Amino acid sequence: MTTTAATDAENSGAHPHFVEALRGLGLEGLVGRVRRFPEATRTAAEAAAALGCELSQICKSLIFAADGVPVLVLMDGASRVDVELVRKELGAEKVTRARADVVRETTGYAIGGVPPFGHRTRTRVLADRSLLTHDVVWAAAGTPYTVFPMAPRDLVGHAGGTLVDVRERTS
Repeated sequence: MTTTAATDAENSGAHPHFVEALRGLGLEGLVGRVRRFPEATRTAAEAAAALGCELSQICKSLIFAADGVPVLVLMDGASRVDVELVRKELGAEKVTRARADVVRETTGYAIGGVPPFGHRTRTRVLADRSLLTHDVVWAAAGTPYTVFPMAPRDLVGHAGGTLVDVRERTS
């Protein structure tokens, strides 16, 4: 990690590896927009309360295992992922939530701080279309205390995501 990235991470509160990822994507300016909170923003509800925004404006980065292979699903904070729809989308036999150790090993981040991109390992990314209903969404910046804003289409693009409909439908 460069000294500049380490300093930027320290100043913003973002995870140093996430700051490096932003630099690698040419998004250095985003480092200054990272918001750090004294209380955890580990869940979508905690993040929305800290920011004073709608729950659906939070982008959750969730790791699932599709036939044992990690896949990232980006979902708005007010919705739940329908694993059956994910299974069908991927053509997998079985889809489950990934264990905490798999999440950390795959992404380099702990659950509650996983950003939508800048992961240790390249994974397939599915992004639910519900994210596109807002001009800006907020996502984790690599720690359970930091978030950053981004236009949803840009976020999905930087994550290398495919837009899908995998949101659980309420009756």
